[in-house]
Amino acid sequence: MPETTIETPSQTSADAPAHQKAASRSAAFVRPVRTVAILGAVGALVAAIALPAFVSTSGAADAAPVTTEQLAADNAQSIVVASEATQAPSTRGQFTATTPDEIEKRKAEEAAAARAAAAAAASAASAASTSSSSRPSLAGMALVAPGSGAVRYPVTSFTPGEGPGSGRGHEGWDMIAPEGTPIYAAAAGTVTASAESIGGYGVSIMIMSNLNGTMVETRYGHMIYGSRMVEAGDQVSAGQLIGLMGNTGNSYGSHLHFEVRIGGSVIDPEPWLAANAG
Repeated sequence: MPETTIETPSQTSADAPAHQKAASRSAAFVRPVRTVAILGAVGALVAAIALPAFVSTSGAADAAPVTTEQLAADNAQSIVVASEATQAPSTRGQFTATTPDEIEKRKAEEAAAARAAAAAAASAASAASTSSSSRPSLAGMALVAPGSGAVRYPVTSFTPGEGPGSGRGHEGWDMIAPEGTPIYAAAAGTVTASAESIGGYGVSIMIMSNLNGTMVETRYGHMIYGSRMVEAGDQVSAGQLIGLMGNTGNSYGSHLHFEVRIGGSVIDPEPWLAANAG
C-alpha cells in the first residue's frame, strides 16, 4: 500500500499568532533595561569600596596636622625652634653703620678723634720742651755747701704755699706767715731794686748774688709799706734783715713771694733752698 505523506504546511512569521508577536516585543524591551541595571550595580559597588578609603584618608589629615618637630624628624636638615625661644634685645653698639651717610659720619668722627689726640700729644711735647728750656736742671742746683751759711731761708717760720708753674704766671714760692714777720736776705749780694711798688710785687726788694761764679737773683715781694731796710745799690750779707712780711701788690693775704732766677730763668725756690741752705 503506498505510503501516504501528509505535509503540514509551516507557519510563517506573518502567519504567527498574535500572542507570539507580543512576547517577542517584550523580550526586546527587557534586554536594554537589564543592561542598564547591571551597569548601575557595578557603579554602586565601586563607590562603596572607594568612598570609605577617601573619607578615612581625608579625615586623618584634618584631625592630626603635621608639627614642626615631625617635619624635622623626616628631614635631617630642618631646624626646630623651641617654643620658649625669645629674641635677645640689641643695642646700638652691637651693629655698625650700614648706610653711606652713617659710614661717612663714622669716618669723620674717627678722623676728628685722631686729630685731637695728635694735637694733645704735640701740646704736651711743646710744654715739656718749653719747661726744659726755661728752667735749668735741678741736678745742678747746689751752688754752695748746704749748712755753710752762704744761703739761708728768707723766713725762719712759715707755712709752704703755692709754688711756680701754677698756670697763671706764678713764678715764685709763697711762704705764709703773719704780717710783720721778719724777712732776711737769702744770700750776700747787691740790691738791684727796692721800692714801695714794683708791679704786682707791691713793696719789694731784688738782690743779685754771685755764688761760686753763678749769678743768682732773689726777689722778695708783698712787704709792708715803709718796712724796707735797704735801697738799690746797697751790699747785703746772707741772713741780713731787709724788711717785714705784708700783703701789698697782687696778694691774697700776708705772705712772702720769694723768687729765684738763674741766668734770667725762673727755678723752683723750694728745692733750690733745700740743696743750698740745708
